[in-house]
Amino acid sequence: MAIGSSSSYSTGMDGSKLEEVCLKFPPKVTSPGMATLLLRKDKLAKLMDYSGLRLHLQMVVIFVLTQTLHSLLKNLGLPVFVSQVLAGIILTSSDQHSLVNMSEDSVAILGTVGAFGFVFFMFLSGVKMDLSLTYKSGKKTVCFGFLTVVVPLIFCLATVKLLHSGGNVFMNKSFFLAVSYSGTSFPVIHCLLDELKILNSEIGRIGLSAALVGNLVTLVLTMFSILVKTGLEQGRKMVMIDIGLALLFIFVVMFVLRPVMKWMVKHTPEAAQIKGVCFYLVVLAFMVSLRFTELFHLHILYGPFILGMAVPDGPPLGSALIEKLEPFVSGLFLPIFATTCGLRFNLSYLKNSNEFADDQAMGAVVALVIKFGVSFVLPWLCKIPTRDSLALAFIMVSKGIVEISSYSIMHDNRIISEDIFSYMTIIVVSVAGIVPVLVKRLYDPSIKYLCFQKRTVASTKLDQELRMIGCIHVPANVNSIINLLNASCPPKDSPIAFDVLHLVKLQGRATPLFIDHHNHIKTTSDRSYSKSVVIAFKQFERDNSESVSVNVFTAVSPPISMYEDICNLAMNCSTSFIILPFHRRWYTDGTIEWEDQTVRSLNLDILEKAPCSVGILVEGRRNLRDTLPSSSNTPSFHVAVIFLGGQDDWEAIALGKRISQDESATLTIIHLKAANNLGTVLADHERTLDKEMLRHIRGSVDAYIEEQVTDGPETSSFLRSVVENYQLIIVGRRYKSEDPQTSGLEEWCEFEEIGIIGDLLSSKDFIGNYSLLIVQQQRQRNA
Repeated sequence: MAIGSSSSYSTGMDGSKLEEVCLKFPPKVTSPGMATLLLRKDKLAKLMDYSGLRLHLQMVVIFVLTQTLHSLLKNLGLPVFVSQVLAGIILTSSDQHSLVNMSEDSVAILGTVGAFGFVFFMFLSGVKMDLSLTYKSGKKTVCFGFLTVVVPLIFCLATVKLLHSGGNVFMNKSFFLAVSYSGTSFPVIHCLLDELKILNSEIGRIGLSAALVGNLVTLVLTMFSILVKTGLEQGRKMVMIDIGLALLFIFVVMFVLRPVMKWMVKHTPEAAQIKGVCFYLVVLAFMVSLRFTELFHLHILYGPFILGMAVPDGPPLGSALIEKLEPFVSGLFLPIFATTCGLRFNLSYLKNSNEFADDQAMGAVVALVIKFGVSFVLPWLCKIPTRDSLALAFIMVSKGIVEISSYSIMHDNRIISEDIFSYMTIIVVSVAGIVPVLVKRLYDPSIKYLCFQKRTVASTKLDQELRMIGCIHVPANVNSIINLLNASCPPKDSPIAFDVLHLVKLQGRATPLFIDHHNHIKTTSDRSYSKSVVIAFKQFERDNSESVSVNVFTAVSPPISMYEDICNLAMNCSTSFIILPFHRRWYTDGTIEWEDQTVRSLNLDILEKAPCSVGILVEGRRNLRDTLPSSSNTPSFHVAVIFLGGQDDWEAIALGKRISQDESATLTIIHLKAANNLGTVLADHERTLDKEMLRHIRGSVDAYIEEQVTDGPETSSFLRSVVENYQLIIVGRRYKSEDPQTSGLEEWCEFEEIGIIGDLLSSKDFIGNYSLLIVQQQRQRNA
């Protein structure tokens, strides 16, 4: 019925019942202005007659109510989806003559806006999906994803048939509903893992792979149930027509539109953005797919979803679609849609629910329980720890926006009754609220990084191979790390095994990638990753073939979980030292060249969770390469280690000693002592170890400088007078260490990740023609 319409019934000449519909013309969309309305009586009611103004007001109310609820519920660990649906449930109880006028007619426009956003969401979900993951995941993951859908489906149908023996399961919609209860939604599980920040964890990767398989199985079963019902109602001929049209649609998308989009990607220069014309053509194809979905007798959501899966994922096309459309869709349209789903809920319907609705609710609960059991038992039988298996089981049964949208569409099309919809809304919202809380309590991916073996530079003998990891974010990091390695020039009897990890932000796809370039494992994308990084480090390996071995890896993942890739590689390779680039670079005049706060957040995560020692490399105003000696026989590369005491400083000395093995390098120890030992806070055993290390090292370094200082300003003054004599300065991080040598400097420390001394030496008060390496020794954390 049209908005602003009214209806009445009359009897025709043949006795049939006719419905008369009255429409108001012209439709009121834009208000004439406040001045005009103020002259009328019943001003507020007149104001709400204009659909445009009413829509804006409803959107504002939804936003305010949703954010208010989420600010209260997020402390309990509940996702924003729960707040959005609850906002709709609260608003549905408001009177239709209230300020927001949430009547059935006024909500129709709001629902149309939200539904359009959800269709966009399904299209973008298809863009993120990587179908190649289904055959890359392995047989166990494929079976896991398949069984978590089929087994609950069987038990659900058996339960409904047992409770409600009458009728065909296809004709009474039981099979279709059972598929919705038992199915797996890839977009929902991806959103859950992303929100919990475990997308890149071991459980996250298993869950994503199984969810992709389960989503495809659910899609096939849903189409099968629709076709069977069509066959029973309209005959086999209609079924064959529907199958033929569906296959034709898939053929056009996969073998006509996809090659065109791949041609667009191929003709886009490397690292360049997709042309605007190409971007808008894909958006136009999405718009047209909605109409063609109806013409090809497909469900309205399947057309955009299939088209999205045909879009080449990753940059430049997939990432451009996600980057430009997702903030608008997820931030505006999707909350409106979730709220309108909540507006359909009415608890009073459950009081008068019929037997069929009660049986369906029981079937949904049985499907949920069996799905959880299967999702727990299968990984547990594969030797996955019990807590991890429980977390994975909760992930696989998660419900969200996709499920509640399915029930809303069925409710609007009179496929399910109001009481069934109310039951399903309660189940979906309950599961969506409980699952994230339980997964957080059960699964902590950083636990596996607890390492009880010493993995430090100090514990590695000089004649043993030192295993290191160097992280790359931008091209400038390549030169910085290669220059540092060239400066150390490791001799044959002190080799280095260096693993390079190129970290790339995940864009335009849902599944993270980890690429081993040494084993030539290729990605599904037509575009290469890390080509320039591989070339540069392989050249470095050839130049130092007798003392250095290099392996290059690429990790494509969300910045919030990149630490997983670094720590996993460190664990698998028994790494002793990780080199991280500082998040800021300077020009020679001291102005900032590049800065990235996500890199800083990553560095802080690694310092907290790394299973080995960590160093942060701060590139000086002057390139380290310019300071390298021109002759290997001329000791012209000067390294200094600033020593105050403690484990981090021990690691700094061990690294400096390793670097100074080359004949072209000199090592100076600068020992800053507290005058008269005032305020010394080191434990007795640490002071003893400090003295023992200094006694042992003094005879094997080129220079030893001991300076007594009383406070931080005196330390700063002394260091300013000596640091410009060195090209590389190594300092311990000494996080939360209070010393008289640094007193008065703590409040001026801008970056805690590089410690007080590191922050001082990298500040604008120092000229900074040297490079800094801030070292933190492996932390022994409690399990």
